[in-house]
Amino acid sequence: MDAIRTYVERNRSRHERELADWVAVPSVSATGEGMPEATEHARRLVEGSGLAPRVVETGGWPLVTGHAKGPDGSPHVVIYGHYDVQPPGPLGEWDSPPFQATVRGGRMYGRGTGDNKGQHLAQLLALRALRDEGGGLPCSVTVVLDGEEEIGSPHLTDTLASMREEIDADVALWSDGPVHDSYEPTVSLGVRGALSFEITVRGASSALHSGNWGNVAPNPAWELVWLLAGMRGPDGRIGVRGHDDGVTPLTDGERDALRALPVDAAAVLAGAGLDRMDAHPDGPGYNERLALPTFSINSLSCLDGDDHRTVIPSVAVARCDMRLACGQRVRTVQDAVRAHARARLPHAEVRFKVGMEPSRTLPDAPFAEAVARGVGEAAGKPALLAPAQGGSLPIAALTDGLGLPCYGIPLANVDERNHAPNENFELRRFHDGIVTAASALLSVGKAGR
Repeated sequence: MDAIRTYVERNRSRHERELADWVAVPSVSATGEGMPEATEHARRLVEGSGLAPRVVETGGWPLVTGHAKGPDGSPHVVIYGHYDVQPPGPLGEWDSPPFQATVRGGRMYGRGTGDNKGQHLAQLLALRALRDEGGGLPCSVTVVLDGEEEIGSPHLTDTLASMREEIDADVALWSDGPVHDSYEPTVSLGVRGALSFEITVRGASSALHSGNWGNVAPNPAWELVWLLAGMRGPDGRIGVRGHDDGVTPLTDGERDALRALPVDAAAVLAGAGLDRMDAHPDGPGYNERLALPTFSINSLSCLDGDDHRTVIPSVAVARCDMRLACGQRVRTVQDAVRAHARARLPHAEVRFKVGMEPSRTLPDAPFAEAVARGVGEAAGKPALLAPAQGGSLPIAALTDGLGLPCYGIPLANVDERNHAPNENFELRRFHDGIVTAASALLSVGKAGR
């Protein structure tokens, strides 16, 4: 590890230039902006890290993969990342151009710095460091860079299933999202699933005068509000019958791991301008809440112009998402939401968008101890295990689809502002992330198959 640290320190400027060049390539999967060029750039990065590259067609934006063989009999590790990014959003809210990497105050700003170009680049640079200074790779490695994560990875599961023989692996790793709020070294054991959808309620063919038509014309906004009110109550209870079919209770080991995660709930809430937590019928603790199912209204709108007028709107729209706990399935939740709307407001239109299955690896699964040891050795203190919670990633394609234990090693700062203007990555965390990724692979290699 001393040689790896020296290598990273010696190449800081070069690695930062590589990250800046990568951020400068737009790769917005939702619109297609820059995607062909980004696929080729990702291929070159994989090849430059000593892997045999391959562009895999998916029916959508391609996967970029790379493989390098390790010592005979060593474990085979899959490293997942994604090279697509969110749209930049309101350009006026950026302090510098989103696709022009800019360094300020020890951070690099630009779309994709933390989500996910900087994090998977750190993994690739770790492979390069091990190859050049660490005596070679300690295990066989296959890198998988997804081109559709930001649109729900609709083709990932089927594509990886078709590559099952090629990806005959023992364990999977990924780096995405921010480190734990406590900034303690942490290994993630999974993610919640996600289902996003729109509910549209239509009334008249155009907005109507609320005096001339009130009590005569039905109001789509009121109908939508009444429908939503039955989907989640004031006590936080989700009222969509059947949405939680199959939910698997947390194990004792998972509960112990959640209790071990340090959190100052009051300080976290205050930092977000809050003085209370959301209502929940069972009153769970802060960390456990992030492992349970959710129902969120993301936005409400009436599509009759932005100005306020005394009208009965013609169309009302709610954009919503549900986070799925382990055991829930996207199709089951879709059916439950559709049935709820049909029973209570038959003319409501429900349109589903992104759907990702939850993914779960238990604390006593193979390689959990080895990955935690490697992350802890890089940090100089023991790493914590975080059960499946928080946001969503399509890693069920690895855990459920390929049957692999899967571990997350988040590298970005808590305030990376992923998906928001001024997305950023602390450069010290970028460089430390290279060391951490190398240490995890060394530990897995030592553990053996």
